[in-house]
Amino acid sequence: MNAESLLLQLKEAFNRHDVELLTACFHIDYISEQPIHPNRFFKGRDTVEKNWASNFNEMPDFSVRLLNFITDEKNIWAEWEWHGTRKDASVLEMRGITIFELVNETIHSARLYMEPVEKNSAGIETAVKEVMHGK
Repeated sequence: MNAESLLLQLKEAFNRHDVELLTACFHIDYISEQPIHPNRFFKGRDTVEKNWASNFNEMPDFSVRLLNFITDEKNIWAEWEWHGTRKDASVLEMRGITIFELVNETIHSARLYMEPVEKNSAGIETAVKEVMHGK
């Protein structure tokens, strides 16, 4: 399976809530990193299975959109939108990038840059002052 086919299988698994198909996309020794949230690091395909089974249960309408991607033989860079409604009626809306490294036609490692969408956040001027100038 080539990189693009693997990515499309992952997208299909997300949208079908197919934990078995989703888990098959990942290497048994999978490594997950979220560089913005270093404490979320984990190893192992079993954690992928456990987390996504829980996510699909919590959000029966969870879906993804694959906005853009680029692949080569060993890597996939993908831009996503994730949506869902939790059982408490709150809405999940996330956007971001995943960077996958492939081994043996599976995702061996990933760096996730997925973040909740902030619809009521400050504009760019305020953000620059807060983030870059510490004000």
